[in-house]
Amino acid sequence: MNCCQKFEKEYKMFYNQLGKAPSGERLKRIQNSPNYREGAFHNINETPQLAEGYSFRKILYDFLFHKPKHLKPSQPIPSVKTNLKELPLDEDLLLWFGHSSYYLQLNGKRILIDPVFSNSASPIPATNKPYKGSNVYTAEDIPEIDYLLISHDHYDHLDYKTIKKLKPKVRQVITGLGVGSHFEAWGYTSESIVELDWNESLKLDADISLNSVSARHFSGRSFKKNNTLWLSFILKTEKYNLFLGGDSGYDMHFKKIGEKFGPFDLVILENGQYNLAWHYIHMLPEETLQAAEDLGAKKLFPVHSSKFALALHAWDEPMNKLDELNKSSKIPLIRPMIGEVVYLNKSQEFSQWWKQIS
Repeated sequence: MNCCQKFEKEYKMFYNQLGKAPSGERLKRIQNSPNYREGAFHNINETPQLAEGYSFRKILYDFLFHKPKHLKPSQPIPSVKTNLKELPLDEDLLLWFGHSSYYLQLNGKRILIDPVFSNSASPIPATNKPYKGSNVYTAEDIPEIDYLLISHDHYDHLDYKTIKKLKPKVRQVITGLGVGSHFEAWGYTSESIVELDWNESLKLDADISLNSVSARHFSGRSFKKNNTLWLSFILKTEKYNLFLGGDSGYDMHFKKIGEKFGPFDLVILENGQYNLAWHYIHMLPEETLQAAEDLGAKKLFPVHSSKFALALHAWDEPMNKLDELNKSSKIPLIRPMIGEVVYLNKSQEFSQWWKQIS
């Protein structure tokens, strides 16, 4: 392959990763959403991407010249390589892949959430690479999937290479308004895609219901922002009530969701890649804990950490800070190693695996 062919291939890959903007009937539905106005989706309350007193120029400067110690782990992340294809389907369980990607078995159904198995959380090659040891799972390790849930279309949650490889295994995609346009551009049929606005419900099975609820974030895979919708999911069965949070800054929506749908047996919330500069769109650890309390969490599984360095804090800070803050709240924390099976119907002890790394 000569230089021109290589460049053409890389450009095509870059272009394909951008996906496709909503159009046609999909765009008409978006324009009828109560959460869409003036050409974009909006959060419930005003949500600047940067907090007062911060600028993108200052943040870029800090990323280039003020990186903290231990931004990335000094050793490979410990993990367990579980064979998902051999897990008994009658077991209700969860398995984390790092960051915000995880696999869920519920009532005999296989559910996959925000999978990212490639070597980057960015459309630009060799950037936002996963920590060593954190990327031990691939699309080939994933069994047939009944429901693929995508919280929003950012690259660390919706990964082009992963989605392409998973296509033959996925029965149905469930995501926010407009995100289905990316999937169709990547070869998925329109019949396999369900797009939801906030506060919509879906019956997945005789005993599994899904509700889409609001989050405080933003969207976009290119220069166009907020043309697709970001959301969180609630999965409810006779035995379990689960909150699957996408990216979100803290706001009163958590309290309202808790009052309407809670309490929850398990709440999954982001705790990582935060910064005071962008706390309106990504929670700080104390806000994660407050959100869990607002939701009525019986157990909290903090995610959005331990795979990518997308913020200027030590890689293990999110876990250590939450430990310290939770001494007063005492919500049981679920923090398995990557690949370690979490059983929904059992009490388990989890090691503080991140402290094994010097």
